[in-house]
Amino acid sequence: MKVLVTGGAGFIGSYTVDLLVEKGFDIKILDNFEPQVHYNKKPDHLNNSAEFIFGDIKDKNLWRKALSDIDAVIHLAAMVGVGQSMYQPVRYLTTNTIGTANMFEVILEDAEIRKRIQKIIVASSKSIYGEGAYSCKTHGILYPNPRPEKQLVEKDWEIHCPQCNDYVKPRGIAEEKPVQNLSIYALSKYDTERIAIDFGNAIGLPITAFRYFNAYGPRQSLSNPYTGVAAIFLSRIKNNNPPVIFEDGNQTRDFIYIEDVANANLLALEKSDGISVFNIGTGEPISIAETAKLLIQITDSQIEPTINQKFRTGDNRHDFADITKAKKDLGFKPKWKAEAGFKKLVEWSETQEAVDKFKEAEMEWSKYFGS
Repeated sequence: MKVLVTGGAGFIGSYTVDLLVEKGFDIKILDNFEPQVHYNKKPDHLNNSAEFIFGDIKDKNLWRKALSDIDAVIHLAAMVGVGQSMYQPVRYLTTNTIGTANMFEVILEDAEIRKRIQKIIVASSKSIYGEGAYSCKTHGILYPNPRPEKQLVEKDWEIHCPQCNDYVKPRGIAEEKPVQNLSIYALSKYDTERIAIDFGNAIGLPITAFRYFNAYGPRQSLSNPYTGVAAIFLSRIKNNNPPVIFEDGNQTRDFIYIEDVANANLLALEKSDGISVFNIGTGEPISIAETAKLLIQITDSQIEPTINQKFRTGDNRHDFADITKAKKDLGFKPKWKAEAGFKKLVEWSETQEAVDKFKEAEMEWSKYFGS
Protein backbone atom coordinates (compact mmCIF):
# COMPACT_ATOMS: atom_id res chain seq x y z
CA MET A 1 0.00 0.00 0.00
CA LYS A 2 1.31 3.44 -0.94
CA VAL A 3 0.30 6.09 1.59
CA LEU A 4 0.36 9.87 1.27
CA VAL A 5 1.04 11.60 4.60
CA THR A 6 0.32 15.31 4.41
CA GLY A 7 2.24 17.29 6.99
CA GLY A 8 4.66 14.36 7.08
CA ALA A 9 7.58 16.58 8.14
CA GLY A 10 5.66 17.83 11.17
CA PHE A 11 5.26 16.57 14.69
CA ILE A 12 2.55 13.91 14.37
CA GLY A 13 3.31 13.41 10.69
CA SER A 14 6.99 12.56 11.07
CA TYR A 15 6.34 9.94 13.75
CA THR A 16 3.59 8.45 11.62
CA VAL A 17 5.90 8.31 8.60
CA ASP A 18 8.67 6.66 10.62
CA LEU A 19 6.32 3.99 11.94
CA LEU A 20 4.77 3.26 8.54
CA VAL A 21 8.18 3.01 6.86
CA GLU A 22 9.26 0.61 9.61
CA LYS A 23 6.16 -1.49 8.93
CA GLY A 24 6.92 -1.70 5.21
CA PHE A 25 4.51 0.85 3.75
CA ASP A 26 5.53 2.87 0.69
CA ILE A 27 5.29 6.51 1.83
CA LYS A 28 4.97 9.84 0.08
CA ILE A 29 5.14 13.07 2.11
CA LEU A 30 3.52 16.37 1.18
CA ASP A 31 4.72 19.27 3.36
CA ASN A 32 5.51 22.99 3.03
CA PHE A 33 7.91 23.33 6.00
CA GLU A 34 5.55 25.80 7.69
CA PRO A 35 7.72 28.77 8.81
CA GLN A 36 6.06 28.99 12.22
CA VAL A 37 7.15 25.41 12.93
CA HIS A 38 10.17 24.70 10.71
CA TYR A 39 11.44 28.22 9.92
CA ASN A 40 11.43 27.22 6.20
CA LYS A 41 14.08 24.59 6.87
CA LYS A 42 14.05 20.89 6.16
CA PRO A 43 13.91 19.21 9.59
CA ASP A 44 16.66 16.76 10.49
CA HIS A 45 14.06 14.12 11.38
CA LEU A 46 12.55 13.98 7.87
CA ASN A 47 12.53 10.34 6.84
CA ASN A 48 14.79 9.85 3.81
CA SER A 49 13.10 6.55 2.94
CA ALA A 50 9.92 8.40 1.98
CA GLU A 51 9.28 10.19 -1.30
CA PHE A 52 8.95 13.91 -0.67
CA ILE A 53 6.92 16.63 -2.39
CA PHE A 54 7.36 20.23 -1.26
CA GLY A 55 4.21 22.29 -1.45
CA ASP A 56 1.04 23.61 0.12
CA ILE A 57 -2.33 21.88 0.44
CA LYS A 58 -3.97 25.12 -0.69
CA ASP A 59 -2.60 24.33 -4.18
CA LYS A 60 -5.15 22.12 -5.91
CA ASN A 61 -2.78 21.23 -8.75
CA LEU A 62 -0.26 19.98 -6.21
CA TRP A 63 -2.90 17.63 -4.82
CA ARG A 64 -3.21 16.05 -8.29
CA LYS A 65 0.50 15.31 -8.30
CA ALA A 66 0.52 14.06 -4.72
CA LEU A 67 -2.48 11.74 -5.16
CA SER A 68 -1.54 10.34 -8.56
CA ASP A 69 -0.32 6.90 -7.36
CA ILE A 70 -1.76 6.69 -3.84
CA ASP A 71 -3.79 3.93 -2.15
CA ALA A 72 -4.50 5.73 1.14
CA VAL A 73 -4.13 9.19 2.67
CA ILE A 74 -3.32 10.29 6.22
CA HIS A 75 -4.18 13.98 6.11
CA LEU A 76 -2.39 15.77 8.96
CA ALA A 77 -1.30 19.05 7.33
CA ALA A 78 -2.92 22.01 9.08
CA MET A 79 -2.40 25.33 10.78
CA VAL A 80 -2.40 24.66 14.54
CA GLY A 81 -3.14 27.19 17.26
CA VAL A 82 -6.37 27.97 19.08
CA GLY A 83 -5.53 31.53 20.15
CA GLN A 84 -3.87 32.59 16.92
CA SER A 85 -6.80 31.30 14.87
CA MET A 86 -9.02 33.94 16.47
CA TYR A 87 -7.10 36.80 14.88
CA GLN A 88 -5.97 34.98 11.72
CA PRO A 89 -9.25 33.32 10.72
CA VAL A 90 -8.69 33.50 6.96
CA ARG A 91 -5.28 31.82 7.26
CA TYR A 92 -6.68 28.95 9.33
CA LEU A 93 -9.85 28.41 7.32
CA THR A 94 -8.03 28.63 4.00
CA THR A 95 -5.43 26.07 5.01
CA ASN A 96 -7.50 23.67 7.06
CA THR A 97 -10.92 23.89 5.45
CA ILE A 98 -10.17 24.77 1.83
CA GLY A 99 -7.00 22.67 1.82
CA THR A 100 -9.07 19.61 2.71
CA ALA A 101 -11.80 20.50 0.21
CA ASN A 102 -9.13 20.69 -2.49
CA MET A 103 -8.18 17.07 -1.87
CA PHE A 104 -11.74 15.86 -2.32
CA GLU A 105 -12.32 17.97 -5.44
CA VAL A 106 -9.31 16.31 -7.04
CA ILE A 107 -10.58 12.86 -6.03
CA LEU A 108 -13.98 13.65 -7.52
CA GLU A 109 -12.58 15.03 -10.75
CA ASP A 110 -9.95 12.36 -11.46
CA ALA A 111 -11.49 8.94 -12.09
CA GLU A 112 -8.18 7.09 -11.78
CA ILE A 113 -7.32 8.66 -8.43
CA ARG A 114 -10.84 8.02 -7.15
CA LYS A 115 -10.71 4.38 -8.24
CA ARG A 116 -7.36 3.71 -6.58
CA ILE A 117 -7.79 5.30 -3.14
CA GLN A 118 -8.98 2.78 -0.56
CA LYS A 119 -9.30 4.93 2.59
CA ILE A 120 -8.57 8.35 4.05
CA ILE A 121 -7.66 9.22 7.64
CA VAL A 122 -8.02 12.85 8.70
CA ALA A 123 -6.84 14.73 11.76
CA SER A 124 -9.64 16.35 13.69
CA SER A 125 -9.16 17.70 17.22
CA LYS A 126 -10.59 17.44 20.72
CA SER A 127 -10.94 21.23 20.55
CA ILE A 128 -14.19 20.78 18.60
CA TYR A 129 -15.90 19.62 21.80
CA GLY A 130 -15.43 22.91 23.65
CA GLU A 131 -16.38 22.39 27.28
CA GLY A 132 -16.07 18.84 28.56
CA ALA A 133 -18.54 16.21 29.72
CA TYR A 134 -19.82 16.08 33.30
CA SER A 135 -22.17 14.18 35.57
CA CYS A 136 -24.54 15.60 38.16
CA LYS A 137 -25.55 13.34 41.04
CA THR A 138 -29.16 14.43 40.47
CA HIS A 139 -29.43 15.05 36.72
CA GLY A 140 -26.97 12.60 35.22
CA ILE A 141 -24.66 13.21 32.24
CA LEU A 142 -24.36 16.85 31.18
CA TYR A 143 -22.78 18.71 28.29
CA PRO A 144 -22.79 22.26 29.66
CA ASN A 145 -22.19 25.48 27.80
CA PRO A 146 -19.00 27.46 28.49
CA ARG A 147 -18.90 29.16 31.87
CA PRO A 148 -20.44 32.65 31.82
CA GLU A 149 -18.08 35.58 32.24
CA LYS A 150 -19.79 36.67 35.46
CA GLN A 151 -18.87 33.32 37.06
CA LEU A 152 -15.26 33.60 35.90
CA VAL A 153 -14.91 37.16 37.15
CA GLU A 154 -15.88 35.84 40.58
CA LYS A 155 -13.14 33.17 40.24
CA ASP A 156 -15.72 30.41 40.53
CA TRP A 157 -13.85 28.08 38.23
CA GLU A 158 -15.72 24.80 38.36
CA ILE A 159 -18.80 23.80 36.37
CA HIS A 160 -22.31 24.02 37.83
CA CYS A 161 -25.28 21.91 36.82
CA PRO A 162 -27.49 24.18 34.69
CA GLN A 163 -30.58 22.66 36.36
CA CYS A 164 -29.78 22.52 40.09
CA ASN A 165 -26.61 24.68 40.23
CA ASP A 166 -24.67 22.02 42.16
CA TYR A 167 -21.04 21.46 41.22
CA VAL A 168 -20.67 18.59 38.78
CA LYS A 169 -18.00 15.94 38.27
CA PRO A 170 -15.95 15.78 35.06
CA ARG A 171 -16.08 12.55 33.05
CA GLY A 172 -14.48 11.26 29.88
CA ILE A 173 -15.77 12.82 26.69
CA ALA A 174 -17.35 10.25 24.38
CA GLU A 175 -17.67 10.79 20.63
CA GLU A 176 -21.41 11.46 20.86
CA LYS A 177 -20.89 14.69 22.82
CA PRO A 178 -22.27 17.63 20.80
CA VAL A 179 -19.54 19.90 19.46
CA GLN A 180 -19.26 23.58 20.43
CA ASN A 181 -16.38 24.85 18.24
CA LEU A 182 -15.30 27.72 20.49
CA SER A 183 -12.44 28.87 18.25
CA ILE A 184 -11.77 29.26 14.55
CA TYR A 185 -9.18 26.50 14.85
CA ALA A 186 -11.80 24.16 16.30
CA LEU A 187 -14.24 25.10 13.55
CA SER A 188 -11.62 24.46 10.86
CA LYS A 189 -10.83 21.01 12.29
CA TYR A 190 -14.52 20.17 12.42
CA ASP A 191 -14.73 21.33 8.81
CA THR A 192 -11.91 18.91 7.97
CA GLU A 193 -13.77 16.08 9.68
CA ARG A 194 -17.17 16.84 8.16
CA ILE A 195 -15.86 17.43 4.62
CA ALA A 196 -14.18 14.03 4.74
CA ILE A 197 -17.22 12.25 6.17
CA ASP A 198 -19.66 13.92 3.78
CA PHE A 199 -17.63 12.97 0.72
CA GLY A 200 -16.92 9.53 2.14
CA ASN A 201 -20.64 8.91 2.41
CA ALA A 202 -21.30 10.39 -1.02
CA ILE A 203 -18.78 8.28 -2.95
CA GLY A 204 -18.47 5.22 -0.72
CA LEU A 205 -14.93 5.96 0.48
CA PRO A 206 -13.87 4.69 3.94
CA ILE A 207 -13.05 7.62 6.24
CA THR A 208 -11.53 7.68 9.71
CA ALA A 209 -11.55 10.98 11.61
CA PHE A 210 -9.33 11.08 14.69
CA ARG A 211 -10.07 13.62 17.40
CA TYR A 212 -6.60 13.89 18.90
CA PHE A 213 -6.32 15.14 22.47
CA ASN A 214 -3.14 16.88 23.75
CA ALA A 215 -0.32 15.22 21.80
CA TYR A 216 3.19 15.86 23.11
CA GLY A 217 6.73 14.54 22.82
CA PRO A 218 10.06 15.04 21.04
CA ARG A 219 10.01 17.05 17.78
CA GLN A 220 7.24 19.31 19.06
CA SER A 221 8.28 22.87 18.34
CA LEU A 222 9.71 24.54 21.46
CA SER A 223 9.71 27.97 19.82
CA ASN A 224 6.12 28.01 18.56
CA PRO A 225 3.93 29.66 21.22
CA TYR A 226 0.78 28.23 19.60
CA THR A 227 1.75 24.60 20.03
CA GLY A 228 0.79 22.32 22.94
CA VAL A 229 0.93 23.47 26.55
CA ALA A 230 3.63 20.96 27.56
CA ALA A 231 6.03 22.35 24.96
CA ILE A 232 5.15 25.94 25.90
CA PHE A 233 5.82 25.24 29.59
CA LEU A 234 9.11 23.51 28.77
CA SER A 235 10.24 26.42 26.61
CA ARG A 236 9.56 28.78 29.52
CA ILE A 237 11.48 26.57 31.96
CA LYS A 238 14.48 26.23 29.62
CA ASN A 239 14.63 30.04 29.48
CA ASN A 240 14.40 30.36 33.29
CA ASN A 241 10.90 31.77 33.09
CA PRO A 242 7.98 30.44 35.12
CA PRO A 243 5.21 28.58 33.31
CA VAL A 244 2.10 30.77 33.36
CA ILE A 245 -1.08 28.99 34.44
CA PHE A 246 -4.51 30.51 34.07
CA GLU A 247 -7.35 30.15 36.58
CA ASP A 248 -6.29 28.09 39.63
CA GLY A 249 -4.34 25.38 37.83
CA ASN A 250 -6.79 22.59 38.67
CA GLN A 251 -8.26 22.43 35.18
CA THR A 252 -7.45 19.08 33.57
CA ARG A 253 -6.30 17.85 30.17
CA ASP A 254 -5.51 14.53 28.51
CA PHE A 255 -1.87 14.29 27.37
CA ILE A 256 -1.10 11.54 24.87
CA TYR A 257 2.46 10.69 23.90
CA ILE A 258 3.33 11.04 20.23
CA GLU A 259 4.22 7.39 19.66
CA ASP A 260 0.73 6.37 20.80
CA VAL A 261 -0.77 8.85 18.32
CA ALA A 262 1.31 7.46 15.47
CA ASN A 263 0.24 3.94 16.41
CA ALA A 264 -3.41 5.01 16.20
CA ASN A 265 -2.80 6.15 12.62
CA LEU A 266 -1.27 2.76 11.80
CA LEU A 267 -4.25 0.94 13.36
CA ALA A 268 -6.63 2.99 11.22
CA LEU A 269 -4.80 1.92 8.07
CA GLU A 270 -4.88 -1.71 9.10
CA LYS A 271 -8.28 -2.08 10.75
CA SER A 272 -10.68 0.79 10.16
CA ASP A 273 -13.39 0.48 7.51
CA GLY A 274 -16.48 2.48 6.70
CA ILE A 275 -17.07 5.92 8.23
CA SER A 276 -15.70 6.26 11.76
CA VAL A 277 -14.86 8.95 14.31
CA PHE A 278 -12.58 8.16 17.25
CA ASN A 279 -11.12 9.96 20.25
CA ILE A 280 -7.38 9.46 20.56
CA GLY A 281 -6.23 10.18 24.11
CA THR A 282 -5.35 8.27 27.26
CA GLY A 283 -8.53 8.68 29.27
CA GLU A 284 -6.37 9.78 32.22
CA PRO A 285 -6.73 13.47 33.17
CA ILE A 286 -3.89 15.48 34.65
CA SER A 287 -4.17 19.02 35.97
CA ILE A 288 -2.34 21.88 34.28
CA ALA A 289 -0.63 22.72 37.60
CA GLU A 290 0.59 19.13 37.95
CA THR A 291 1.84 19.21 34.35
CA ALA A 292 3.98 22.26 35.10
CA LYS A 293 5.28 20.76 38.35
CA LEU A 294 6.24 17.49 36.63
CA LEU A 295 8.21 19.31 33.94
CA ILE A 296 9.94 21.49 36.55
CA GLN A 297 10.82 18.44 38.60
CA ILE A 298 12.16 16.47 35.62
CA THR A 299 14.34 19.40 34.51
CA ASP A 300 15.69 19.90 38.05
CA SER A 301 14.60 23.51 37.88
CA GLN A 302 13.91 25.65 40.94
CA ILE A 303 11.30 27.76 39.13
CA GLU A 304 7.81 28.00 40.59
CA PRO A 305 4.89 28.24 38.16
CA THR A 306 2.85 31.44 38.14
CA ILE A 307 -0.82 30.72 38.79
CA ASN A 308 -2.34 34.03 37.78
CA GLN A 309 -6.02 33.49 38.68
CA LYS A 310 -6.95 35.09 35.35
CA PHE A 311 -9.17 33.59 32.69
CA ARG A 312 -9.38 33.56 28.92
CA THR A 313 -12.82 33.68 27.38
CA GLY A 314 -13.54 30.41 25.60
CA ASP A 315 -11.24 28.24 27.71
CA ASN A 316 -12.86 25.05 28.94
CA ARG A 317 -12.41 23.69 32.44
CA HIS A 318 -11.92 19.95 32.03
CA ASP A 319 -11.44 17.68 29.06
CA PHE A 320 -10.22 14.14 28.80
CA ALA A 321 -11.10 11.35 26.42
CA ASP A 322 -13.37 8.38 26.71
CA ILE A 323 -11.44 5.97 24.44
CA THR A 324 -13.78 2.99 24.78
CA LYS A 325 -14.68 3.09 21.08
CA ALA A 326 -11.08 3.20 19.84
CA LYS A 327 -10.13 0.35 22.18
CA LYS A 328 -13.03 -1.80 21.01
CA ASP A 329 -12.94 -1.12 17.26
CA LEU A 330 -9.23 -0.56 16.64
CA GLY A 331 -7.54 -2.33 19.53
CA PHE A 332 -6.04 1.03 20.51
CA LYS A 333 -4.24 0.96 23.85
CA PRO A 334 -1.98 3.86 24.91
CA LYS A 335 1.34 2.63 26.28
CA TRP A 336 2.86 5.82 27.68
CA LYS A 337 2.13 7.37 31.07
CA ALA A 338 2.52 11.14 31.42
CA GLU A 339 5.65 11.14 33.61
CA ALA A 340 7.55 8.75 31.31
CA GLY A 341 6.51 10.71 28.24
CA PHE A 342 7.48 14.05 29.79
CA LYS A 343 10.90 12.60 30.63
CA LYS A 344 11.39 11.72 26.96
CA LEU A 345 10.33 15.23 25.95
CA VAL A 346 12.76 16.83 28.40
CA GLU A 347 15.61 14.52 27.40
CA TRP A 348 15.16 15.44 23.75
CA SER A 349 14.84 19.16 24.58
CA GLU A 350 18.35 19.22 26.05
CA THR A 351 19.76 19.26 22.50
CA GLN A 352 17.22 21.76 21.14
CA GLU A 353 16.98 25.53 21.01
CA ALA A 354 13.89 26.92 22.70
CA VAL A 355 12.93 30.54 22.04
CA ASP A 356 10.34 31.60 24.61
CA LYS A 357 7.67 33.52 22.70
CA PHE A 358 4.91 33.20 25.28
CA LYS A 359 4.77 36.93 26.09
CA GLU A 360 4.83 37.79 22.40
CA ALA A 361 1.80 35.55 21.81
CA GLU A 362 -0.01 37.02 24.81
CA MET A 363 0.61 40.55 23.51
CA GLU A 364 -0.82 39.57 20.14
CA TRP A 365 -3.93 38.20 21.84
CA SER A 366 -4.30 41.34 23.98
CA LYS A 367 -4.03 43.57 20.91
CA TYR A 368 -7.29 42.13 19.59
CA PHE A 369 -9.18 40.93 22.67
CA GLY A 370 -7.77 42.83 25.65
CA SER A 371 -5.99 41.40 28.69
